[in-house]
Amino acid sequence: MARQFFVGGNFKMNGSTAQIKEIISNLNSAKLDPNTEVVIAPPFLYLLVAREHLRQGIEVAAQNVFDKPNGAFTGEISVSQLIESGITWTVLGHSERRQILLESDSFVASKTKAALDGGIGVVLCCGETLEQREKNETNGIVTAQLQAVADTVNDWSKIVIAYEPIWAIGTGKVASTDQAQEVHSAIRQWLGKAVSSDAAQKTRIIYGGSVSEKNCRDLAKQGDIDGFLVGGASLKPAFVDIINAKA
Repeated sequence: MARQFFVGGNFKMNGSTAQIKEIISNLNSAKLDPNTEVVIAPPFLYLLVAREHLRQGIEVAAQNVFDKPNGAFTGEISVSQLIESGITWTVLGHSERRQILLESDSFVASKTKAALDGGIGVVLCCGETLEQREKNETNGIVTAQLQAVADTVNDWSKIVIAYEPIWAIGTGKVASTDQAQEVHSAIRQWLGKAVSSDAAQKTRIIYGGSVSEKNCRDLAKQGDIDGFLVGGASLKPAFVDIINAKA
């Protein structure tokens, strides 16, 4: 069974109301590949603006969610609050949160379970540092991050794995098509062993790390690359070209 191509736009802590509306207007008027699933993740403050103005068929993701249903957790947001607002996805485990906010593999796994149990899809990020790659530790680091989720979650049907080599995020450097495909293939093999052959066949594994309109088509040709998680380029008109990388 062919896996549907998936392109996510992670706006990070960027944008204003006017800028978000401009990006959305561009997406609404663009001719997008109907075979590609598109999800955008603006900052929390603009989730409702995005959901209100986006055309049908494009979904909205939060950039984080907490693993408790409610309570005295200042600055956090719950799964039920997202669902009430029409938000159907969340990004979890991004390296910026792992490194800057010191989120552990187990905490990411707990939030993943909470999101899935509450009915929200998860873009689950994983990736290695340049030092880890140079020590040939990439596959071990990435699968350890994923194993924490496998120890907590059984159903992977609403998880999209985003492989993002940390050394390529926002640096302008990008993993070669061979480097990216090699890790994606290793992740798929791990899924087959640690989760199930069904999960290995059906789970989408997308690439992130300085994806642009210039490199997306070559990356999209790789057998185990099922889409992209786009950072800075998702704020630009060229995001449409990335969405249409398979068209």
